[in-house]
Amino acid sequence: MFKSLASDAFGLSDIGKIIPPNQFNQTDIDDYIFHEDDEKIYFVIKSKTDEYCFTNVAFLHLDGQSATSKKRLLKRYPYRYYQPANIMIETAGTMDLDAELKFSLAGQVFSIDIDKNQIEQVRDIYKALTAISERCKRIAHEEAVLDKSFDTVTQMFGLRTLPENVVLSLPDIINQTVAQVETAYAERLGEIRQYDFGKVFEHYLHQ
Repeated sequence: MFKSLASDAFGLSDIGKIIPPNQFNQTDIDDYIFHEDDEKIYFVIKSKTDEYCFTNVAFLHLDGQSATSKKRLLKRYPYRYYQPANIMIETAGTMDLDAELKFSLAGQVFSIDIDKNQIEQVRDIYKALTAISERCKRIAHEEAVLDKSFDTVTQMFGLRTLPENVVLSLPDIINQTVAQVETAYAERLGEIRQYDFGKVFEHYLHQ
């Protein structure tokens, strides 16, 4: 117990280790991964109090209160709703034992201390998060362009402002065309909203 308290006092318990893939199933956070839906772990950082996990679709934080407490709170941040931003690495100084990975997700700031001997893997995470951030921006831009185009086309028909009985009395070709536009919009939106970033992680992975 006294060793644990000393570790907390000197901040040593906060230094995380990046877990090798063959040990992912030994981490507590693995129990909360949607393996049934093809969610895949790419990085797990484990300290005495916390576990941080990067999957193809989300970032998860198993938040521990202290090294002497067993209470933990699981937080999940899907990239679709929590795009990575402000991604930085603070490298270790001469006397430091750790490097620091910093990023934010929708305003929630994270600062994770990681063993400085694993700096190459920290760089891999940095690169992957940066690429995911840029991809999320492109998705948002493409969605905005698609929405503008869809609104322009539908306004040309003006059907949404007409009473239902008028719309039903219009020639079938017009209604069919509107239905085709709406179907094409839905299909294109599905193509744009690709928030599975497994290939991004695999591109930068050097484990």
